[in-house]
Amino acid sequence: MQSSIEMHLSFSEFERIADEALQSLPAHFVALMENVVIVVEEEPNEEDLGAMSDPEGELLGIYRGVPRPLRTHDMLPLLPDQIAIFRGPILRTSRNAQAAQRQIRETVLHELGHFFGLSDREMIY
Repeated sequence: MQSSIEMHLSFSEFERIADEALQSLPAHFVALMENVVIVVEEEPNEEDLGAMSDPEGELLGIYRGVPRPLRTHDMLPLLPDQIAIFRGPILRTSRNAQAAQRQIRETVLHELGHFFGLSDREMIY
């Protein structure tokens, strides 16, 4: 069953909102975001779901990579880190388009926190 929000928030609109969240960051944070990409995926994969602390909840996003504080000068060149934002779970947990936009932005910011080395407990989201 497809919810009404899915009909009003296409994949490309979802990507645009995630990009706007990134563009809204202060310039000094953007300057530190080397070798990281934000991708929109429809659903998390099995490996992503295995990283969840609450298996009953929805996984809205995930950071895949080596946090900046853990990187060393002698590390081999890395593939770009990924921040994956999951469209399906965000749309299922949002009551309307405005709530989905807010959740996309919060999820992008939360996963960026992991990129910068913050744990879930250290973040306000």
